Amino acid sequence: MNHDRLYVGGRWVAPTSGETIVVVSPSTEEVIGTVAAPSIADAGAAVAAARASFEAGTWRRTPVAERIAALRRLADAYEARVPEIGDLLTSEMGAISRWTQFVHAGGSVALIRAVCDDAEQYPWEEPRLGGSATILREPGGVVVAIPPWNVPQSTLLSKLVPALLAGCSVVVKPSPETPLDGLVLAELIDGSGLPEGVVSILPGGREIGEALVANPEVDHVAFTGSTAAGRSIAAVCGRDLKRVTLELGGKSAAIVLDDADLDVVTAGLKATAFNISGQACIAQTRVLAPRSRYNEIVDALATMVDGLRVGDPFDPATDLGPLVSSVHRDRVRDYVKTGVAEGARAVVGGVDAPTGTDRGWFLSPTLFADVDNKMRIAQEEIFGPVLSVIPYDTDADAVAAANDSDYGLAGTVWTTDPARADAVVREVRTGMIGVNAFRPHFSMPFGGVKASGIGREFGREGLDAFVEPKAYYHG
Repeated sequence: MNHDRLYVGGRWVAPTSGETIVVVSPSTEEVIGTVAAPSIADAGAAVAAARASFEAGTWRRTPVAERIAALRRLADAYEARVPEIGDLLTSEMGAISRWTQFVHAGGSVALIRAVCDDAEQYPWEEPRLGGSATILREPGGVVVAIPPWNVPQSTLLSKLVPALLAGCSVVVKPSPETPLDGLVLAELIDGSGLPEGVVSILPGGREIGEALVANPEVDHVAFTGSTAAGRSIAAVCGRDLKRVTLELGGKSAAIVLDDADLDVVTAGLKATAFNISGQACIAQTRVLAPRSRYNEIVDALATMVDGLRVGDPFDPATDLGPLVSSVHRDRVRDYVKTGVAEGARAVVGGVDAPTGTDRGWFLSPTLFADVDNKMRIAQEEIFGPVLSVIPYDTDADAVAAANDSDYGLAGTVWTTDPARADAVVREVRTGMIGVNAFRPHFSMPFGGVKASGIGREFGREGLDAFVEPKAYYHG
């Protein structure tokens, strides 16, 4: 798949740079496509088109019901291309096809519709003071949306859809690792009848992102990615007084209480720790296990991890595909080496590639035992298939260890006692937490505390991010 045009302000235009982004399959190391690379001038043109469209007001003055209808049409068009988008995602970033098809691409359709449902119930105009005043929630302006490579479609749509429903104009910068699916979305948007200038989609690297964030015509930056990049973006937005929402890293704890059903624990952590080969901000990568059952829990997890099948992501039997790039694979491998050097015990896995993966950026899933919560492998986001089991004595100790982290994005509690679970849940400082499972919903706020970010996506809170409340006192 090759794209030689850029989608700027609702039009397909020739790039000014003449350069291309080459997309390589992480499972075969073969080139699967190229896209035109935008220049700084192209990024400026996209922002200028967004600003012009916002000031002209065609979209922001469109009634909310009509904006919702337009996004529902986009969902219908997207649904027809789910198989194609799912296969493209597997080719681009190596996630297994049953996830890209049914969870990611299929879930993106559900995401659009869920946000539309929330928009229908949202208080766009809210009476106050007995009807003598009204809160008008108005479009926030020009938005720059920067999604990551690991969940490229849903993270893109989690910003684009509520921003459009709010009446904003949006410039999206997909990651250079996964530009192809972003341009398929541009094709769908191009056929959806949105006014010219309202949406631009420019896949590009860091320099394009930096230019977009720093552009004085941008009112709001919505970013998902690393905490380091988020800090840089927040600094620029703070200097220029732009609004900013940041969904950043995580080092989530799975607290296994001493009465937990280990069959439930292992089945749940197979999904929450190793989804997308561990390349997920919400991955539950710290397992806090009671000393009274520590060896039993380690053995159960070892059986689960050892049974994971690594290989061709298009094979329905595969559990884990490759990591997204050779650079990232080597980074995760270095963390495995660090864990051993720190004194942790690699019960399963290690630095070697799995048998039968002569090509591609594969790494064996690794389970560490005898991990201290102060070790780097327990404190830093690895973003790969590496799970650490940390012992604790009391429930209070487990909570303290869970909270002893720079991050606070997600978490789980595993127990057969609902009252005990509730007590623990209320003490863990995190943005999201589940009991005996972790299943985020598109109508619930998604985001974290501390170094995991600022603001929330999805639900009413996701719409709040893209509006400005105006206090209107009636005469």
